[in-house]
Amino acid sequence: MTLLEIKDVSKFYGRKKALDHINLSIEPGKIIGLLGPNGSGKTTLIKLINDLLQPDEGQILVHGKKVGIDSKKVISYLPERTYLSMDMKVKELINYFADFYTDFDSNKAYELLEHLHLNAEDKLKTMSKGMKEKVQLILVMSRKAELYILDEPIGGVDPASRDYILDTILTNFNENASIILSTHLISDIERILDDVIFIQNGKVVRHTDSDTLRSETGKTIDELFREDFKC
Repeated sequence: MTLLEIKDVSKFYGRKKALDHINLSIEPGKIIGLLGPNGSGKTTLIKLINDLLQPDEGQILVHGKKVGIDSKKVISYLPERTYLSMDMKVKELINYFADFYTDFDSNKAYELLEHLHLNAEDKLKTMSKGMKEKVQLILVMSRKAELYILDEPIGGVDPASRDYILDTILTNFNENASIILSTHLISDIERILDDVIFIQNGKVVRHTDSDTLRSETGKTIDELFREDFKC
């Protein structure tokens, strides 16, 4: 069964159409780059999938059912801005996630903390922006979800840590799950992408296999992005 279906979805903010009749189908076992310039509609689409916004037209289905309580059980979401309490220790956040999500693996969370050289006794407010992002990513990837949605997961992370974090993402989701990854750092992430979705002015302008796209054009995903959006 198709994991995620987006059927003729539009979203308005007043008179502005943020999304314009979006149609997408996501299968299990894929890492998909959701790519587009600022204001293209990426975050709106992500919020709709996570049932944080409602579409004005169309519908979004996870395993054939409208998004809602059931879909939240199988989607693990990393927002661009943290929603975690700055006064909590990392170990307290792990306990909180373990209580809240039945698919959360505390042992995996502590293992990833060790690999990324983070201290479970530290409070978030004492950490750098990059360290906070690592903690949030660990919490998200320690769930045994079916769909991971990561909005700018490496934006505040130093370049030396990016490859390790991407490898962490690669090795911490099962073959029946998929990842939708939104970022502006395309050259850093394109090596892990199976598919790419280019979105502009609320419309999908490309949705294709990344290897096929590179083979047919002789260009990297980053180069094609810069050409399509004149970056």
